[in-house]
Amino acid sequence: MNRFAIKAGLGACVLGASVLIPAQASAEPAATATGTELSGMTVFLDPGHQGSSEGHDLAQQVNDGRGNTKDCQTSGMTSLGGVPEHTINWNVSQLVKSSLESLGAKVVLSRQDDTGWGGCVDERARAASESNADVAVSIHADSTAQGEDASKHGFHMIIPSLPIPDEKADAAQSGGGLEASKMMRDAYKSDGFVPANYAGVNDGLQTRADVAGPALTQVPLVFVEMGNGSNKEDSAQLESTDGQLKHAITITTGIVTYLLTGSGSAPAEELAAAPAATTTPEASEDSASSTTTTTPKATTPKAAPKSTTPESAEFSELMEMLAPLLEVEGLDGLQDLVNDKNLGLVSDLASTLMAVITGAGGN
Repeated sequence: MNRFAIKAGLGACVLGASVLIPAQASAEPAATATGTELSGMTVFLDPGHQGSSEGHDLAQQVNDGRGNTKDCQTSGMTSLGGVPEHTINWNVSQLVKSSLESLGAKVVLSRQDDTGWGGCVDERARAASESNADVAVSIHADSTAQGEDASKHGFHMIIPSLPIPDEKADAAQSGGGLEASKMMRDAYKSDGFVPANYAGVNDGLQTRADVAGPALTQVPLVFVEMGNGSNKEDSAQLESTDGQLKHAITITTGIVTYLLTGSGSAPAEELAAAPAATTTPEASEDSASSTTTTTPKATTPKAAPKSTTPESAEFSELMEMLAPLLEVEGLDGLQDLVNDKNLGLVSDLASTLMAVITGAGGN
């Protein structure tokens, strides 16, 4: 599998432009994505914590999945720069969501905004299970001190202690959940992130029996701790637009790697035969809420437009694909995503489109 092709393509995918799907072997060229590679697949994204707990008791005791109880929810950490964890988690999840939907996946969210309540841990686990997702990903950032903690840094995946009392949860987490978590860990290491050096983390994996989500979730779950918000370097990356983009690309890489190559994936020949079709947007009701998620129109990627005229068909089509990300970041935020540090992660098409948007001219 050509991991570089996945990473480079997903950088463009997060931007809403063209993507590449993994080739059979590193010596083979990567295929151009059709926007249907993940059709029929569902991903449950849980941006950890919530914008507000007003009207809710965080200390309310709920089932922990192991015969005991624990607090309904926590408020999450605040980075050294003053950014709340729930906002970092939300921003990254929105970039991941846009990327996955660009490949045809259905994405179900545990919470629908970054201002209101997001649900107790048992409610989120139930929503993930009821979504029948192929994989669920809970996105978090860690902290080890109220102030700065220079000695502790790095990412890790939380793995539940096995076995889990609930048979369905045990099967999901000991099988696909563990496999997907290791693939996510590998994606983080491959992209240059350093595994955490604290709390018993072993090569990016931390086994715990006190986290309720994995013990209650009956679909494969990856629990990501992106970094330590108490560490100056980790915190700066978690706070910045560039850093959130890098985390989003890596998380998406881990998800797509699992969905396309994991034990429960479709055969490679079926993926290669995916038709290059244009689909009409379909609204699908999230099982986690009464709101709906609309899958963006998927189109076959075209060559970079020669003209920078806004009225051109190519420009209109690409702007339609960019709409979800523009809603998340706005024009200024989108411009910030392409710079000297991450230009290698995006396609020439995305770079050309940025030139069109900023009025700098095409290639």
